[in-house]
Amino acid sequence: MGKALMVQGTGSSVGKSLLVAGLIRAAYKRGVRVAPFKPQNMSNNAAITIDGGEAGRAQAFQAFAAGLELHSDMNPILLKPESTQGSQIILQGKKYKSLKAREYFSLKAKFLKIALQSFKNLTNQYELIIVEGAGSAAEVNLRKNDIANMGFATATNIPVIMIGDIDRGGVIAQLVGTKEVIRQEDENLIKGFLINKFKGDQTLFDDGIKFIEKKTGWKGFGVLPFFEKSNLFPAEDSHDLKGNYGTGPFKVAILKLPRIANFDDFDPLKLDTRLSVKIIEPNQVISPDTNLIILPGTKSTIADLEFLRSQNWDIDIMGHVRRGGFVLGICGGYQMLGKEIIDDEGFDGKASRSKGLSLLNIKTRMGKEKNLGKKRFVSFINEKEINGYEIHLGKTSGLDCEKPFAKTGDKLDGAISKNEKIMGTYIHGLFWEDDFRESFFSKLSNRDLALNTSYQQNVNRVLEDFVEVLEQSLDVESILSLAR
Repeated sequence: MGKALMVQGTGSSVGKSLLVAGLIRAAYKRGVRVAPFKPQNMSNNAAITIDGGEAGRAQAFQAFAAGLELHSDMNPILLKPESTQGSQIILQGKKYKSLKAREYFSLKAKFLKIALQSFKNLTNQYELIIVEGAGSAAEVNLRKNDIANMGFATATNIPVIMIGDIDRGGVIAQLVGTKEVIRQEDENLIKGFLINKFKGDQTLFDDGIKFIEKKTGWKGFGVLPFFEKSNLFPAEDSHDLKGNYGTGPFKVAILKLPRIANFDDFDPLKLDTRLSVKIIEPNQVISPDTNLIILPGTKSTIADLEFLRSQNWDIDIMGHVRRGGFVLGICGGYQMLGKEIIDDEGFDGKASRSKGLSLLNIKTRMGKEKNLGKKRFVSFINEKEINGYEIHLGKTSGLDCEKPFAKTGDKLDGAISKNEKIMGTYIHGLFWEDDFRESFFSKLSNRDLALNTSYQQNVNRVLEDFVEVLEQSLDVESILSLAR
């Protein structure tokens, strides 16, 4: 049976996911058969698993760091927020049901058993499992039947490394405060801590390390500098999707919808210097000089379509179309481009029918069954292959589907307007394909925009750079040796 080590944090976004990926790659380079595990994740950024389910995108990246394909056991419980009060629950890759927060908490004991089973499956296959916690370990109000942090650690008796984020300030209070509020049985499992995202002269924090060690009794394993390239890795939280990228001649605007999903679709665009990419936040307008507007996937199509209209983005889009601009809708964004979205039974939220943007002559009818799976597509835009995936509710039909975006086997996907300015598809991951991306933007710009980077190679190169920083900054060997 394999050994395990858990990485927890003093809060959300302290760098747990990236650190786990880095430790996994470090172990992998040492010849260790290693795998990631996150018992409970909350994200609308999902990836398709090798066993035909879905799991968190961060675990897909961590699996990549280990030279593995993502398996649903690596993230057995995935919460996909549908509103401020509830989420769709994915158990071991499969849709369970939508639950309000209080309903979910009442079932956590049951879900812990599921998480423990997946964990056992992995420990039977791999030498080392590096477990990622979720949120803050100090949320004592959530400790009963906890799955994500100390509840899981105590159930499995695995050692814990605690991460504090100095970039947000108050890192001493983060770590010392965590020690003060957690249970004694939980504290006994914490074997040390590290400081993440440090900027400047690290020696200035030497006394800080000593103070934390004295107050907590935990060993300090080092200080990790702020890694400037971390924004190039797949993000899990939509809060990380922001800002402007690139200064290229072709201008792309991506609408940041409240329930945006699978937004890692756009990670390759952030690295492509041929492009200028702008994430359109709420209360921002879409610039008139934009060449392409992208409507992304969403966990709740109708609700986000209403939000789009509340921002007057529909007016901006119509003006863009009149000026001859391009529009691409992906998944839920594709559904929004049609004439109508029909959800009589409330599969997407509350039962309703909603008028779409009417930029494509299509309509979508929501259904109970989720279309899910990895597939190889051939695009009709440029005849390039796409190794993408589908993950959506609903079936779309209409006259514009007679000019599809792509095909997989005998199945047609998406729709293209007669003037080829408006495009919609259910394919996620299309921009991850270098050949497709190069050809797509060259065609839309009507000029040769030669590809200047390979996305997958770049991600791997940046990961290797991060591991080098990790090895230089932390006592990696000692951290890995804690596993039991």
